[in-house]
Order: sequence, then C-alpha cells, then structure tokens
Amino acid sequence: MTGSTTGYIGIDVGTSVVKAAAFDPDGRTLAVESRPVGLAIHDGSVEQDMDEVYGAVREVLDALGSDGVAFAGLTGQGDGVWLVDAAGRPVRKAISWMDGRAHELVDAWLASGVFETVYRRTGSAMFPGCPGPVLAWLDRHEPAALDAATTALYCKDMVFQRLTGVRATDVSDASMPFLDPMTRAYAPDVVAALGLAHRAPLLAPVSDPVATAELPSGLRISNGPYDLPASALGAGVTRPGDGLLIVGTCLAALVATERLDLDGEPAGLHISTDRPGHWLRAMPAMVGTAALDWVLTTTGVRHTEVDALLAATPPGANGVRVLPYFAPSGERAPFVEPRLRAEFTGVSLETTPADLIRAVCEGIGFAARHCLEAAGLTGTLALCGGGTRSPAWMRLFADVLGRPVRIVEGEVGARGAVLAAARRFGTELDEAAWTAPTAVVEPDPARAAYYAKAYEDHLNRLAEARTRARA
Repeated sequence: MTGSTTGYIGIDVGTSVVKAAAFDPDGRTLAVESRPVGLAIHDGSVEQDMDEVYGAVREVLDALGSDGVAFAGLTGQGDGVWLVDAAGRPVRKAISWMDGRAHELVDAWLASGVFETVYRRTGSAMFPGCPGPVLAWLDRHEPAALDAATTALYCKDMVFQRLTGVRATDVSDASMPFLDPMTRAYAPDVVAALGLAHRAPLLAPVSDPVATAELPSGLRISNGPYDLPASALGAGVTRPGDGLLIVGTCLAALVATERLDLDGEPAGLHISTDRPGHWLRAMPAMVGTAALDWVLTTTGVRHTEVDALLAATPPGANGVRVLPYFAPSGERAPFVEPRLRAEFTGVSLETTPADLIRAVCEGIGFAARHCLEAAGLTGTLALCGGGTRSPAWMRLFADVLGRPVRIVEGEVGARGAVLAAARRFGTELDEAAWTAPTAVVEPDPARAAYYAKAYEDHLNRLAEARTRARA
C-alpha cells in the first residue's frame, strides 16, 4: 500500500490461510494478500508449524507495505495451544483447535461434573481442542514441553509477541475456558478444577483493553479480538439480539447479548468483548465448509459446480439426509458430543452427486439453525465466510433458516480487526459504512415451510445419533 492517503490494515491469521487486507478510510478494500499455511493431521491430532504461520504473516505485511497506513489490527483463529519460550519461539508445534486427542479428558470431565462446573462458572463449554483440555493432555503426556515453555498462547498472541515482543492475550481469546466473564480476569478456581494450578504461570496476561505496540517500521498494531468477535464487529453485529453466521471451516453462530445466562445445556461460550457487560453468545460448531469439501473431494466435484448441482435436485435431495458431524473431535455446539460422527441415510444406487451435495448443504443449514436458536437470535442475521461465494447455497440458507440474511462479503475478520483497532486508538470510523451488506437474500415461503418440517426431522435423527454415540 503506497502513497500519502491514510489507510488501515487488518491481519487475519486463519487456520489454513493467512490474509492481510488494506482498507481506505471509508472501508473500501484496496488490496488483499494471502498465503496458505499447512495443517498436519494424523490419528486425531491436528498441528501447525508456528514458524510457517509467522512467516506467512510477515510475507503478507511486507507485500502490502506500510506507507500511508495509520495502524493495523490483528486477529486470528481461536483456541488450541501455541507454546513458546521467553523469546516467543516455538517449543513444539502448535496444537490446533481441531485437535481431538484430549477427547478422553473431556469425556471424563463430562462424567465427573467438572465440565458443567466450569461452564456454570465461566459460560464456556469445553471441547477437545480448547486450551483447558489440551494443556491438561500435555501435562499428562508431554510435561517436558510445558516445562520448557514460558507461555501457552493463542494464535494471534503468538504472532503479536513475535512481531512486538509483548506477551499478552485479550478478553475474547481468554474467554475459553479460564476467564471469569464478570471480572474479566482469570478464574483461579477454574484453572485448579482442571488440574492446572501448577501451570497457571503459562497463561498470558489478559490485556483489557487490547494490547498495542509499534513495529520497527513505525506501524502501530493492536492485538485482538480473535476471529469470531472480529467477524461480528466487521459484519456490524453489535446490537443485542442480532446475529452472525460464519460459513467457514467452522460453522460459527454468534448473537450479541447483554445478558449472561449460564442456565440450560452447557454448550458454546460467552465471548467477552471490548465493552464490559456485553458478550457474544457463541455456538461455534465443528461442522462447516470442511464437510462440504469432503463430499466434493469424495465425489470428484469442483467448487465451481456446486451452484448448478444444487439446482439439479429438489429440496430434500430425493430422500438423502446427512447429519454433517465430520470432525474427528465430534461436535461442540450447540451441544458437546466428542464421539458423534456424520451419518448418511436414504442413499441408493439411484443417488446422484447432486443429491449428496444438496443433502450435506441442507444438513449444514439445519446445524446452523440449531446453533442460532440455542444462541438466542431475535434480531437481524448476517452471513459471512467462504460459503457466501455460492449464491445458491445462500438462498438455501435463507430457506432453511426461514428468515432474510444479510450477506457480508470480503475480508470480514480483517475488517473487524481494523474497527477494533480504531476503537483502541481513538480513531472514529463510520462503522455503518464499513459493515454494509453486499446483498440481502429473502427466503422463499414455500421452501421455508418445507424446511421447517425437515428441521424437526433433523433434530429427531440427531437425538438418536447422540444416544448411539454415548453407547
């Protein structure tokens, strides 16, 4: 980014792609740089090379340049454990939020009541890839790695420390699972309940408001929030009752709220935001575009063919039904079921690839509706993420959800990182202009009525599958 015009950069360190986007003062995207990063997946473990991730961040920043840039905002994937030494260097590969090795610990905590105790205290329902179970697993199986580490960071915090030397996290990342949502500080009793009191020094200081620093180039940068709340901010989801559905690798449903409700089924989390007394009720399901990617790969269908195939088969996919729980670690929202797996029913020799693709898209839509209802959606709904590139799937979402959806395209997480940084640096930006939708999709009344009945069938089949998963 060159020239004298003042602009801003948002950095989004995703699970498979690192991006940096440059914006002008009115929120228009000027340039985007991206670099893929790898995932090492084997026998339920999912790890990432921190040097590769950090190197990708440096590359996208260098490609954009800092001339005329007022400041940058940093966001990235949440959960997992990124162990570093005092210099911010990796102690071992990062353990991803997708990792499933700690499922036995989660099972044990579910059975013993520890899981529910933590939820009632923090509003965070643990899953195998979140820091509590991962740290406890490392403490049992790789204590030397924890002994060698100075800090157990989240992804963006690792990048921030490597860039600036500052050791810090923010209230959004710390929300899972150690933060007291009222005091906005770590809850020592929760750390102790997970058997990690002796590892408490590994937790990074919670900076509230988010930490800031200056790079050697003179560029100011802020650290956080992580990608879910950053995307909510970038999509304009701030009023209580309004919601966001991120159709990405993870299908994340978020609803803004000023009410901390720790009753009901322990699932999802309450993400603290930059405003005390304001949370995002989040249901970040493990199901998402990864499920569709698997079906596309298995059937040999390209992404560019999805819209045509969705049009080639009717609602209901000619009787094919999919419970789209493909993740090795099961499901985490709007319920926790580590052993739940995907199921196809109604498949015959007459089933076509179009039927399979529509069925999985419908299944993901039903999972989204389940998450949004559990999160308490009452207002408007925005959709963002890679899935929005399919207009036919967005129409299907509107029909399955039975409501209009605001489509917010582009680098929504990076946009939210800039808006968060602007608040932190005291810069006034027109947030309404920055978060305006690119389209609004209305549901078809007849299809919405059909899917309302199909959704009830989905919930019944899901209940049966959960019973089998526990057997």
